[in-house]
Amino acid sequence: MKTRNRIWLYPLLITGLVLILTDSCKKDEEPSDKITDKDGNVYTSVTIGTQTWMVENLKTTKYNDGSSIPNVTDGEAWGSLTTPGYCWYDNDITNKTPYGALYNWYAVNTGKLCPTGWHVPSDAEWTTLTTFLGGEGVAGGKLKETGTTHWNSPNTGATNETGFTALPGGDRIYNGSLFHDIGELGYWWSATQYMGAGYIYMYYEDTEFYSYSITQEYGFSVRCLKD
Repeated sequence: MKTRNRIWLYPLLITGLVLILTDSCKKDEEPSDKITDKDGNVYTSVTIGTQTWMVENLKTTKYNDGSSIPNVTDGEAWGSLTTPGYCWYDNDITNKTPYGALYNWYAVNTGKLCPTGWHVPSDAEWTTLTTFLGGEGVAGGKLKETGTTHWNSPNTGATNETGFTALPGGDRIYNGSLFHDIGELGYWWSATQYMGAGYIYMYYEDTEFYSYSITQEYGFSVRCLKD
């Protein structure tokens, strides 16, 4: 009788071992869309067409090599910068979530702002996005977060059907003394430089996606694109 019980026990042990190993392999193979910067902030991503974008604005205070980005709160100092800097809107860290940090273009130009494996998109890469979405006239609506929790009313045409969840983080102007447009406009840097530095913005009263160039001293949001 003892022998018979032992014979039945072996198949059960083997089956259990196989299930444990199979489950372990599945966990190892499960993909993760979480991205972490050097501050430990965690971001998620969304694929739109052929591109993979972060869903949140960047809020790191460190480059991807671990070195610190200067936090410049003084308006006069900000306006005279020709080197990298970041700040929070109104110099208030409570704006870190959900709007992220505002960076000048000198920080963008280091090439070290986004987490490893990610980068600040060029004008051409922003254009790839808008072209996939049907053009600049409608792309803003497809990218903006819906509702009026963050965007001012009426937040015209916002569907966020892409999952990009663009937010109106406002900006810091070139002389550094003023912050404005939070709730009304979202501004994001491009990595492209020509007469000035490239940037794009979206507005609460329409579905447009606008692209221009401006001086490097402004403070704008950053969205990272996967390499």
